Amino acid sequence: MSERIGITVTVNGTRYEREVEPRLLLVQLIREELRLTGTHIGCDTSYCGACTILLDGEPVKSCTMLAVQADGGEVLTVEGLEKDGKLHPLQEAFSEHHGLQCGYCTPGMLMSAYYLLEQNPDPSNAEIRKGIQGNLCRCTGYKNIFAAISDAAAKMQTGS
Repeated sequence: MSERIGITVTVNGTRYEREVEPRLLLVQLIREELRLTGTHIGCDTSYCGACTILLDGEPVKSCTMLAVQADGGEVLTVEGLEKDGKLHPLQEAFSEHHGLQCGYCTPGMLMSAYYLLEQNPDPSNAEIRKGIQGNLCRCTGYKNIFAAISDAAAKMQTGS
């Protein structure tokens, strides 16, 4: 049995202290230890982006990052977008614009889009394309995803 390392991480505003194996991936901590299963494991190579979360405000692929690397950090997962039972405007827009089909890429796509809109509240289609370029969708063809992100950006600016 390998030695375990104590870490502290805040996920969606809740502080967790855990003893983890040094080789435990951040996505495994999130899904298996904390039971937040919105973050998906897709490719284990950081190619597909299904595992994208925000760590200290920056998007990271949690399938290729060790949990110990997040020690002391703030993690935001797709579950953290919803507040007080109300979906985030991005989540609403993805539903309204059918920006998902199978839904497998959606959590990572939402997290990348959230980061994009935090950095650029009024992105062009080219900026949206660049902002989600690390996330693959095999179902929608991206048209509806772009529409959803654009709509969410507009709604977030007007507060509606």
